Amino acid sequence: MVRIAVDAFGGDNAPLEIIKGAALAVQELGVTVVLTGDKQTIERVSKENNISLEHIEIVHAPVVMPVDEEPTKLLKGYKDSSMYVAFDLVTSGNCDAFVSAGSTGAVAVGATFIAKRIKGVKRTAIGCVIPHEKGCYMLADAGANVECRPEMLRQFAIIGSVYMNKVLGIEKPRVAVVNIGTEDCKGGELQIETNRLLKETNLNFIGNIEARDLPLGGCDVAVCDGFTGNVILKLTEGMGKLMKNELKGMFLKSFTTKLGALCVGGQLKEFKKRFDYKEHGGAMLIGSKRPVIKAHGSSDARALKNAIKQAKLCHESHIIATIEAELSKLSELEKQAELTRSEMAPE
Repeated sequence: MVRIAVDAFGGDNAPLEIIKGAALAVQELGVTVVLTGDKQTIERVSKENNISLEHIEIVHAPVVMPVDEEPTKLLKGYKDSSMYVAFDLVTSGNCDAFVSAGSTGAVAVGATFIAKRIKGVKRTAIGCVIPHEKGCYMLADAGANVECRPEMLRQFAIIGSVYMNKVLGIEKPRVAVVNIGTEDCKGGELQIETNRLLKETNLNFIGNIEARDLPLGGCDVAVCDGFTGNVILKLTEGMGKLMKNELKGMFLKSFTTKLGALCVGGQLKEFKKRFDYKEHGGAMLIGSKRPVIKAHGSSDARALKNAIKQAKLCHESHIIATIEAELSKLSELEKQAELTRSEMAPE
């Protein structure tokens, strides 16, 4: 049975919603959840809310790392915290994957220095799956690395492509570089050089993409630096809330519009579900040697359950092994290219 380590005290609604989400995951997904945190509190909250702890294990971790704490302090000042202990369970092989709704920065630090990076990976990144008109796409990096180099974006593209193929079943994911224009000459040095590097890979690279085409299904993997990615992510979230509020106001305007809402009630529910972050669970820290899922800070039980589902899929699809194999191929190609260049160089 797949074992998922869950930080029971990460997020705005911890520990109640985390415990409820863990119980839902056990019931619906057939996994074992290992909750980390203050054991007495977890047992008390579960009893008070009549939540079954069947197939849920508790590993005592008495400390909670504040969300506004410096992320790197996780490594020294918070080794007894619920987040550090959850990472340790995955690193030791006791659990197969990690889930937390805690500090994004701390999760990124833990993915890099506790779970460790895949050999050859320069930086872990946040790979956020975002809905679009025809399905969804992965945005990487969505905020972990403000500044990036072209070779880092190339790795994000490879890892994102593997994820979309293995986890979401897209046959040949279309990869694009987020830019201010579609022409190869557009953008700064980062975008131009990344475009060139991706043309040399065996990915289904389609070139540059403008932000306006992301919601319309323009690609399956969009790569960019973390600053750009986080702006896109937050703007998308804001526009989603705007659309929801506008639709609600429109259909509640009069008796006639309320009747119209009843007629399209099913379609409205489906629309809301497609664009609800709770359905996607969380974002994967791509590049980590273990499946690490960062759930939304305001996750409720359903969102946490879906984050656990995402972690389970990552483990069962052997995504890490596939990523390692693809990066190994890239490394060999780079060595061959370097050898060729040195042989051709004049003596």
